[in-house]
Amino acid sequence: MKVIEIFNSIEGEGKRAGKITTFIRLEGCNCRCFYCDTKYSYENSIFVEMTISEILNEVKKFGANFITITGGEPLIHENINDLILKLTSLDYKINIETNGTIDIKNFINYDNILITMDYKCPSSGMEKRMNLNNLKILRESDVLKFVVQNSKDLKKMEKILIENDLKCDIYISPVFGKIDYKEIVEFMKVNQKKFNMEKLTFQLQLHKIIWGENEKGV
Repeated sequence: MKVIEIFNSIEGEGKRAGKITTFIRLEGCNCRCFYCDTKYSYENSIFVEMTISEILNEVKKFGANFITITGGEPLIHENINDLILKLTSLDYKINIETNGTIDIKNFINYDNILITMDYKCPSSGMEKRMNLNNLKILRESDVLKFVVQNSKDLKKMEKILIENDLKCDIYISPVFGKIDYKEIVEFMKVNQKKFNMEKLTFQLQLHKIIWGENEKGV
């Protein structure tokens, strides 16, 4: 498999934010979001070809129970099922970060797998690539993440939440430095009677606050 980096840090966002996690970042992506913050995973990318055994050996060195598989888009890799199955058999608690364009049905029957899936809002330029069937099968334990950078994105999120009976948790993540955080909070306050606010969470990317927006391997 083409591996960009394997590193140990805190989870910067989502349900496990602040927890020590080992990250496996795979090379390549089938989207080109305008605001992408990991272009180094697919543009002139520097990667290492590793077997699954080699990946597992590297992961074991860190001793973390939480594993996040990310990219790019990790689910485009041919051997991703084999990697995930091996990790689950070793009782790691896995978070799969996916852009929402790939069918996730093969990964929702495992208790120790968390799906963190994007909904690509208009500002991403990739909304037409969304696999909308995924919205129907996300579980209560999973996360649907809306990355927003303007009011148009917030309105699209509102539409998706109203039109779909979502069981999962919902996270709102601002594009770093592109939207006033107060605008998101006000949106939540105004719409609190429309949505299940117990499921809705505003988040900031902790790793960018701690290390800056361009630091890799953190």
